[in-house]
Amino acid sequence: MLSYRHAFHAGNHADVLKHLVLMLCIEHMNSKDKPYTLVDTHAGAGFYALDAEQAKRTGEYIHGIGRLWERKDLPPRLAEYVALVRALNGSATLRRYPGSPRIASNLLRDSAQAHDTLRLCELHSTDFALLRRQFKDAGRRVTAEQADGFEVLKAALPPPSRRGLVLIDPSYEIKSDYMKVVAAIKDALKRFATGTYLVWHPMLPTIEANHLPDKLKKAGAGHWLHATLSVRAPATKGHGMHGSGMFVVNPPWTLAAELETCLPFLATVLALDEGANWSVDQFEQGTKKD
Repeated sequence: MLSYRHAFHAGNHADVLKHLVLMLCIEHMNSKDKPYTLVDTHAGAGFYALDAEQAKRTGEYIHGIGRLWERKDLPPRLAEYVALVRALNGSATLRRYPGSPRIASNLLRDSAQAHDTLRLCELHSTDFALLRRQFKDAGRRVTAEQADGFEVLKAALPPPSRRGLVLIDPSYEIKSDYMKVVAAIKDALKRFATGTYLVWHPMLPTIEANHLPDKLKKAGAGHWLHATLSVRAPATKGHGMHGSGMFVVNPPWTLAAELETCLPFLATVLALDEGANWSVDQFEQGTKKD
């Protein structure tokens, strides 16, 4: 089943968390001169029009990037994220939202010192056509393929540069995605133990969603960070997403402190009710920090 279209959800609170963490991890990778490969296993369309029917129908971006767009009191790293979206938007009015492929392509380096590469995977035929159009002039530094990102990841690791960053964010509309994510991390750690792996996950009142973080914590990583952002209390009925999380294997050493500055602000500004909250949990070499 390939019915999921991210255009309905672009720029929402989950995108804010995911793309903030992605930006921070890319910038940490950029702090060294050596090149690296970034693999995006579920790339989507790459760029989303917020004035299109899909985004207007849900209006989710209004309570996500929309609440940050005109703020003058953003913490520095959040201000940097919003500035990145603003630059890609091309105007003072919020009309478009960049997906992870566009954010990554604008941050990756293409110089004599470091030639970073981006590998994008998307199965949905409509979104893949849009994705390929976005990067038709990107040259060899960006590869877009209509393929199962979980399968591509097996062949992509370890990358030739021996430095790598992987973003895994399926829609989870199929329950098997939860098992595939855990299996992908276990396999990736066997193939490339030093890579940095970012897993986005929804916070939903379901068994699969609730158990995923614990399964990832037991997947064999010696160093991980788990950040969550909830914008409302969990629903007592139905299956609405009240928040999301980012599980990062081999996170940058700076990431926890940066998120502990940004997430309290986001939990306040993006809150839909009094149930909004945040957390940063990490583990390294037998020491657990909350």
